[in-house]
Formats: sequence, structure tokens, C-alpha cells
Amino acid sequence: MSFLFRSARARSATVLLSGTALIAACGDAPKAGEGPYADLVAEYVPKIEKEMGLPFKTPPRVEKRSRDEVAVFVRKQLESERGRTQVAGQEAAYKMLGLVPDTMQLGVLLQRLLEEQIVGYYDPATKVLYVVDGAPDALLKQTVSHELVHALQDQYVKIDSIQAQVDDGDRQVAAQSVLEGQAVFMQLRIDANAGPLLQAPDGWDRIREMIRDGSGGMPVFASAPRAVREGLLFPYLGGADFVRRFIAVRPEKELLADLPVSTKQILNDSAYFGGGSGGRDMPVTVTLPAPSSGTLLFSNTFGEFDTRLVLAQHLRNDDLARRAAMGVDGDRYAVVKLAEGHALVWASAWDSPADAAEFLDAIGNAARRRYELAAVNGADGTATRQINVPAASARPARSVTVRLEQVGGKSVVIYMDLPAGVPAPIDPSRITFDGPAQGR
Repeated sequence: MSFLFRSARARSATVLLSGTALIAACGDAPKAGEGPYADLVAEYVPKIEKEMGLPFKTPPRVEKRSRDEVAVFVRKQLESERGRTQVAGQEAAYKMLGLVPDTMQLGVLLQRLLEEQIVGYYDPATKVLYVVDGAPDALLKQTVSHELVHALQDQYVKIDSIQAQVDDGDRQVAAQSVLEGQAVFMQLRIDANAGPLLQAPDGWDRIREMIRDGSGGMPVFASAPRAVREGLLFPYLGGADFVRRFIAVRPEKELLADLPVSTKQILNDSAYFGGGSGGRDMPVTVTLPAPSSGTLLFSNTFGEFDTRLVLAQHLRNDDLARRAAMGVDGDRYAVVKLAEGHALVWASAWDSPADAAEFLDAIGNAARRRYELAAVNGADGTATRQINVPAASARPARSVTVRLEQVGGKSVVIYMDLPAGVPAPIDPSRITFDGPAQGR
């Protein structure tokens, strides 16, 4: 899932050539026109303005930060009230879906990943571009060019407002993918080596593979669970690919004024650009009722990309996961803390009955493999999948139910993973679907 670093308000990008991150920081800001790397700023500003079709409203400012200062700030962000809530809830969801080991401390992993990867960052609060002192010369130009794009973006959209949209993870990741993807694609275009390669027929595909291959040189990143790695890469690679497709059909200066609202729109041209009589594919809003028992620990949205990651983790078939996730039309999940253990309730709306049925089979098989069981028991024809998980040495017995229903004219799949014998803390009959969600 792409939630990583939402809680820390950061995105790591060392794996993406530049080693930069979009992150809030602290400290005294230098005056405009002053600070280090003034020659690089003077060189890149006119190039970025020309490519994006937008002028800087105020001159960008640059400052240095030590690695120790960055580490202290990241730790404070992770330990803030919002940071702790986000990490704890997302960690619980990851563990229930079998995406990370039960013993993993997600906050510790985030801290190590950030410390391993950050080389530069733009702070939307102070409007300052920071470069980590001692950054390798080979990364310095890429860092400055990447973060200058963030500085320009922030003058046309409110980056801190986008980062604060923590209750709709799918929409937030879509917006972050544009911000990071545009910065990545820009740094490549104005790079003396990468720029010409982009002009080759297969240039972008080659660069994308080089970026993925280069991530193996970072031990913390390389050893992280697959869902964590893919979640980190998506805003950069998926976002850059979307920007590449956008500027092929529309002026780049229009991008920030028309941000996609879902990862489905990032991944599928028809969902964002239209192409059918229905125009742009807007997600429905899913509302879960308050739990009737226990305590709501966390609630958020997955969207197409995160749904794909859940399926790919256990099906071990990326093409099957992609096909089964692409028809999602909006979702919401909740992790509820009960006396008997955590419960997960996940409701998703689908474009068609066929899309919903395909996901029903895929998520049922994923749950079976997640718990290493031999079969899924069917009930009510093809509309329900019931999985009874026996107790193991370190795990109490559980019950997983996946069923397909029609709600308000929408095909809906409801997935529930509960402690065995415990009633669902959220009544599926009270889940509502409103949409499309243009007004969110």
C-alpha cells in the first residue's frame, strides 16, 4: 500500500536517482536569493519554468541541513499524535492482510528508511528547499532540480493541504503521485544524460528499469516487505508515467489545476481522460457505520493500487492482481480493536457485476493463501466465500467472510476478517455508497 510516509509527511526518493523527499522541516529560513547552490538554482529555474509553463511567483530559497537534524525531525513527526495514530492503524491493517510480519514495528522501519534515503527536501511550511549537508556530488544537481519543482508546485497548489488529507489515502496518493511524478519527470528532462534517453522510443521504459534496479543498493529498502517497497516507488514511477502521458495530450501548465482524485485515474487513461460516454471515472464515497462493539482503531481507503498490492502479495501473479483490482469504484476499510483481537471490515464498490465477481474470487483465494489453507467453502451459490481459520501456535482461530451484494444499484464486495465466533463489529447492511464523488 502506498500509505508509507503519509504519516511522516514525506516521500523518499533516493531510489529515484535524486535522493530527494517532500517533507516538512524546521529551522530558520534563509532570505530569498541567498543560500548555497545559487548557481544551480539560477541554471534550473528558467528551464523548469519553460517546461512547466508556469513562472515562479517568488524566488526559491535553499538551505543546508545535517543528517542528524533531519533524523531528529523525522523522529518527531513519527512520534507526533497524528503520526502515531496513522502508523499504528496502518500497521494493524498491514498485519491483518499478511503484508508485513506480525512482529514488525512499522514506525521503526519508516525511521530507518527515511534516514537511509533522504538527501534533500522541500518544506511547504517555510517555503525553503533543504539539501542534506554532505550530499554526494552525483546527486546534488538531481536533488536541487527535483526540489525546485516542488517549490514551484507549492506556489500554485497548497502542498501542506494535500499532505493533510489523511482520511482518504487513495486520493492523497493520487495527488502525491502527480507532485512527485512531475518532479521526477522534470529532473530527467533537464538532465544532460537522461534527457536524450527519454527521446528514444523505449527510453522511459529503460529509465524506469534502471531506477528499480538501483534501489537494490540500499539495504534497508531492499530488505523491506514487497508491499512497503512498491508503496514507496509508486508515487515516483507511477506518478512520472502519468505525467508523461498527460503532457502528451495536454499542456503541462494545466496539470496542477486538474489533479486526479484516485489511483485508478493515475493508472488508467480512460479513468482520467475519459474516452467513453460517461467521461471521467469518479470514485463513489463509501461510508462505514460506527462499530457496535470494540474501538475503531483506523479507517481509510485502499483504491486500485493498494487493492492490487493486497492481491499480488498472496496470489503471486501480478497480471491477475492487476485485472482483479482495476474495476474498483471506491472503497473504505476499518480496523476495529476487540477484546478477542482485531477485526478488519472492508467494503468496495465495483464498476460492474463481472468486476465484482472477479474480485470476489481473487480476494477469497488471497485470503486462503494468506492463511495457508487448502480450500474456500462456498455458500449461497457464488455470492459468498467462507474461510474458517483454525487456531495455530501463535494465532487464535479466525473467520473470514467475503460476499457480493447489490447496494443502491452498485455491485459491492464486503470482506470481513474476525476472531472466530465473534459477531461483526460493523453491520454490513448499514454500509452506504454515494457517488460519484466529484464534490469531495
